[in-house]
This record gives sequence, structure tokens and C-alpha cells, in this order.
Amino acid sequence: MNQFAERLKSARVMAGLSLQDLADKLENRVSKQSLHKYEKGDFMPDSEMIGHLCDALGVRPDYFFRKEVVELEEIEFRKLTRFPSKSKSSLIERTKDILARYLELEEILNIETKFSINFQHQPIRSKEQVEEFVTKLRAQLNLGLDPIFNLIELLEDNHIKVMEIPSEDSFDGLSAWANNKQVPVIVLNSSKLKSLDRKRFTALHELGHLVLNLEGLTDKEKEKYCHYFAAAMLLPKDTLLKEVGRNRNKVLIPELGAIKKQYGISIQAIAYRMKDLEIISETYFKQFMFFISQMGYKTEEPIEFDYKGQEESYRFNQLLLRALAEEHISMSKAAALSNMKLAEFREKNLAIG
Repeated sequence: MNQFAERLKSARVMAGLSLQDLADKLENRVSKQSLHKYEKGDFMPDSEMIGHLCDALGVRPDYFFRKEVVELEEIEFRKLTRFPSKSKSSLIERTKDILARYLELEEILNIETKFSINFQHQPIRSKEQVEEFVTKLRAQLNLGLDPIFNLIELLEDNHIKVMEIPSEDSFDGLSAWANNKQVPVIVLNSSKLKSLDRKRFTALHELGHLVLNLEGLTDKEKEKYCHYFAAAMLLPKDTLLKEVGRNRNKVLIPELGAIKKQYGISIQAIAYRMKDLEIISETYFKQFMFFISQMGYKTEEPIEFDYKGQEESYRFNQLLLRALAEEHISMSKAAALSNMKLAEFREKNLAIG
């Protein structure tokens, strides 16, 4: 199979289309059988047909001939069991496409992607091990016991590629490695993770899959420890003890809401953290969560306690504009790296030049 054939199939899977779907979208300019032959490498479409394929698949012509190839490994999904396989395949191909453009841009600027976060070498078998690792990791990142401001930017600054891609509600996020475990990747569902506290928690949950040694554990145990890791990163043990004390018989939602607004972690996650650290009893925790459910706060917590921080990274765009300003790339190449048509890119960047 030649490069064009492989890239065409990837683009079709990325778009979530079957061969017949693509033929229909092309308004029968080409048959399903001919598309199959394109993907097998038996025939090469002419330039006009490539243009039609680009329009139907939402890619630029250079997509089919890009040299940068990315393969993902050790993919961990945070999803429900009903996440369709077609959607899963599409998400993986979209991730590979975005990552390939990102890595190509870094290569143009001669930027080395070097993951600098230390791993947990000992296999995780207890929550105490997770607490110990979190303490070391926060120290390595110079976080102290303070709230984490703009977690997404922090991850990107440490060469973790964080991507926000729209998908179905049955998917929250994934973690993976690329280029022989040199490039860590986190993907977040931008369609579902609307609240910043959920976005932060999911990103750290996926980070847990990347940095914790979860070898030998069941999927359920892995999820449990990654949940614990995310909560501990957002709200360290000493910080929580300072905020609420060592033992409590009762807590109020506004009290935990105030902590949520400062630390960017949900009220429910704070309650779980208090239970895990034995600040509140298991019995009281169940009563508290029942009240949360009765009030309808399980799916949407009171808006007056929303975290108002910033969770966005501008690194890719900054690198892109830097490459353009320093004339490492043309305007056309910048548009290609952004997966935009040239006119669209010019319109969004009117101040350039």
C-alpha cells in the first residue's frame, strides 16, 4: 500500500465514514469500488478528484503526502462501554493528525520534545504510594501546596501534548504514547467537558495513566488509582487539612464550594478526598452524597461555586506564528499546519504582515 492509499483510509476513518458514506458524500463522482481501489493502492486519483476528496473529508491536499507519520501506543480510554468502535477509530486518527502537525512544527523550529516528568517506578498498590508520588511530583513542578493555575498550559510546558477534540458523551479522555514512548499525549472531549473542574480532573486522571506504574492491576483498579491521583494533585493532603481540619462530623456545601472556587476541583471530588483521608466517616460521606444527588448537584453543581480559572494552552499557535514571523514557513504552510484553507487562515490572522 502506497502513502496516498494509507493516508486516504486514515482520512476516511478520521471522518467516521464508510466507503459507501464517502461515495455518497462525493455525490457519486466516484464509486465505492473505485474508492476501495484507491485505498488498496491499485489506482491513483487525478488532481481534480483529490480536490473533491479533500472537500469531502475536511483535509488539505498536503495531508495525503505528509511525511510525518505518528503511531500511538499504550492507549488508555476513559470511556463508557457503549463508546462505538467507529467513533473510537475516528478519534484515534484525529489525534494522530493533530499530533503529526504539532510535531512537524516543532521539528521546523528545531524544538526537542523532551518529557521531563519523573515516573513512579514502584508498582502502585496503595493510596499511600500515590500520595507520596504526588508530593514528589508537585515538588518537581514547583507547585508547593498552592492551587494549580492553568493546568493545561503546565502540562504543555512539560512537553505533554494536550488536545481537545469533540466526541460523543460516552467518552471523557484518553492518554497514549507516540514515537516509541517519547511523546506523551492526552486527549480531552471538548464536547463533554464544559466545566473547568471536570476538564482539570480528567486531564490529571489521564496524566496518572502516563506516570504511575499501574502494571499488574485490573482496569477498575487502574481507574481508582488515577482518580485518586487526580484529586491528590488538585488538592494535596496538607492543603486539605489546612482548609477543613483533621476530623469533621459535618460539612456544608458552601464551605466545599469555596474550596472548589479556589482549587478548581469539584465539590464531589473534595468530599471523596475527605472520605479517603478519613476526615469524614464513610457513613457521613454516603449521607452527604445522597443529599448531593437529591439536590440534583451530581450532574451539575451550583453555578455560584464555579471555578473561574483559565484552562487553555496557546503553545501551538505561538509556535506557528513564531515560525511564520521568522520565515521558517510560508503563509500557505502555516495554513496547512493549522488544517485550514489559506483564505480562512488569512482571515483569522489579519494582523500578520
